[in-house]
Amino acid sequence: MNVYAIFADHVREAVAALVAEGQFAEGRGTGLDLSRVVVEPPRDASHGDLATNAALVLSKDLGAKPRDLADKIAAKLKLVAHVTKVDVAGPGFINLTLDTGFWPQVLAATLAKGAVFGRSSLGADAPVNVEYVSANPTGPMHVGHCRGAVFGDAMANLLAFAGYKVTREYYINDAGAQVDVLGRSAYLRYREAATGEKAEIPDGLYPGDYLVPVGKELAEMHGGAYLGSPESEWLPIFRSFAIGQMMNMIRNDLEALGIEFDVFFSERSLSVGAVDKVGATIEALRESGEVYEGRLPPPKGAPIEDWEDREQTLFRSTAFGDDVDRPLKKSDGSYTYFAGDIAYHEDKVERGFLTMIDVWGADHGGYVKRMQAAVKAVSAGKASLDVELIQLVRLFRNGEPVRMSKRAGSFVTLREVVDEVGRDAVRFMMLFRKNDAPLDFDLAKVIEQSRENPVFYVQYAHARAKSILRNAAAALPGLPVEPTAFVAAPLGRLEDEGEIGLLKRIASWPRLVEQAAIAREPHRVAFYLHELASDFHGQWNRGKDLPHLRFIIENDRDLTSARLGLVHGVATVLASGLKVLGVEAVDEMK
Repeated sequence: MNVYAIFADHVREAVAALVAEGQFAEGRGTGLDLSRVVVEPPRDASHGDLATNAALVLSKDLGAKPRDLADKIAAKLKLVAHVTKVDVAGPGFINLTLDTGFWPQVLAATLAKGAVFGRSSLGADAPVNVEYVSANPTGPMHVGHCRGAVFGDAMANLLAFAGYKVTREYYINDAGAQVDVLGRSAYLRYREAATGEKAEIPDGLYPGDYLVPVGKELAEMHGGAYLGSPESEWLPIFRSFAIGQMMNMIRNDLEALGIEFDVFFSERSLSVGAVDKVGATIEALRESGEVYEGRLPPPKGAPIEDWEDREQTLFRSTAFGDDVDRPLKKSDGSYTYFAGDIAYHEDKVERGFLTMIDVWGADHGGYVKRMQAAVKAVSAGKASLDVELIQLVRLFRNGEPVRMSKRAGSFVTLREVVDEVGRDAVRFMMLFRKNDAPLDFDLAKVIEQSRENPVFYVQYAHARAKSILRNAAAALPGLPVEPTAFVAAPLGRLEDEGEIGLLKRIASWPRLVEQAAIAREPHRVAFYLHELASDFHGQWNRGKDLPHLRFIIENDRDLTSARLGLVHGVATVLASGLKVLGVEAVDEMK
């Protein structure tokens, strides 16, 4: 039950009625686009329960002044059931106030639908590809990868909850120079294991101890067969084995976060043996005019990293809004990283994904325009790429910075963080800030059991709800257990302002799901859950001071049933929201 969608329909019906009555000049209202009409919470809660922009967005098409049109629409809306007041404000906003008898209907729907309350058909089962993490397979993931992993996974959950058919994808960067470095680093650890001599790791190779067991396994497999052999003999073997071991490590790290992927796509598969997907993509773009041979102009101002003063193969990305055309081949004839990415995204289009979302680190911000241009080119404008950038995580312990450096081998791994504070704390706190803002993560504070710790505060609200229900069962034998049984409770007795506030908060959940999905902002779910938890804790605290507001009134079974229905409703929405975030809805706090 989406209250805002229901009243948006009422507003559209009011406009349609005015048109049918001939309230506007002849021809006005024909083919009127009513999709622009929205109903949302007013900016100031004192203005009412709902607000609509209908008069503002339709006035030009209907040939009416916004305020005059708002008055006409308001007159119709006053006749809608449960509407007690309609005000026209400012240039033509319409604010509606509903009677308290309306809100229990929302609770009844919540109790009847249970975990599916708030699910939306917004996505209409359209396929969406969400690619996230995609960390280079050169070592275990660090806490910086963690934020992108959690964000991408929560967004995939959110989109699925909003009705999209989501595919979660990890792009394995196994074809670049970094995996050759990995292979050479693994060889040094192999030689160390095979000879017993401590390896000196030169600059430019990976010094981390995580490669020691890889070297030991290689020594067990090959003995001393490759000691002193030329690199051309052992590099492909060692590189492939090391990549496989690193991906196993990464999968285990992701599992610790509760993350699973539907697809692991290998970059190397784009150009291996007789397969040259990258070359085929370039030639197809050449035929359509998006690729040509030419020279790049010298950069103005800051240097462009891929500028070379030579005739080269270029993608005409400026035709799609990019700042400069982009090279597809290096001077040695090999493909640029960008060329591989174009082929990869074309593969996504060929698999039926016209909506793609990539989650990247903030340092890739300069890469966004060219990739969006490429997606338009390979799909003939049919597909779209949305890139979500993830800002850095600053790791602290009791306010002191925790330093990390992947290449120095002294970084803090994702797994270490999860093992120290737990999956739930990591996931919730990674989402309790918008993805494009830096995040300070304190390992000590996120496990504090206090209201200042958001994940504890929200989980405690769910545990408190379950505790109230257990206490009610003990105090009043025979009370039903299933939430659906409370649909028939006298929910109209929920009249206290705190109870009405909770009902309104629950009512906003379906809209919140849709708005967060459209905006690609799962942090909105975390914020909403914190607000719902705050409302619930606040009402519980009021009952401590005012006994008649307690959830369990032993001498009034009907009122208790109504309030327990409210508790069930709160618990239901908290559990649904936490599931979207990938956080456990605990029944007891330990």
